[in-house]
Amino acid sequence: MQSDGPLTANVRLRAAVAEDAGVVTEVFLASRTATMPYLPRLHSDEATLSWITHVVLPDTRVWLAEDAGTGAVLGFASLDGNLLDHLYLRPEARRRGIGTVLLEAVKSASPQELSLHVFQKNTEARAFYERHGFVVVDTNDGSRNEENEPDMTYRWTA
Repeated sequence: MQSDGPLTANVRLRAAVAEDAGVVTEVFLASRTATMPYLPRLHSDEATLSWITHVVLPDTRVWLAEDAGTGAVLGFASLDGNLLDHLYLRPEARRRGIGTVLLEAVKSASPQELSLHVFQKNTEARAFYERHGFVVVDTNDGSRNEENEPDMTYRWTA
């Protein structure tokens, strides 16, 4: 699947399966550590793996972006109804169009409307979503997330 340019030509998407819990957890933890160092570490790696295994994978639709040559998982996106619950990339996979490929797949699965939450401090993610047509519809002081970090709700409509 191609998106913004030649850098995404070697990326393929596939549906995640239960056996992908470990690699999804790795991507999630590495991405949050690299891009959001201000977040408190609330859960152990083992607890995060359990959450991915028992909540994220069975209860949401999850896409994996893989390197078409090596099969290495570069990122994932998780959709719950019309809520983009997660979109995370390995730190070294950023700025290659992979997030756009994942986002387009999610938009295709929720073609009328899509919403998401982003921490207010996550300016790079905010800019990414704004470039893709999302607009802020709500802000919050952090009381609705376990990190107690101020966030924003974005929405995209067709």
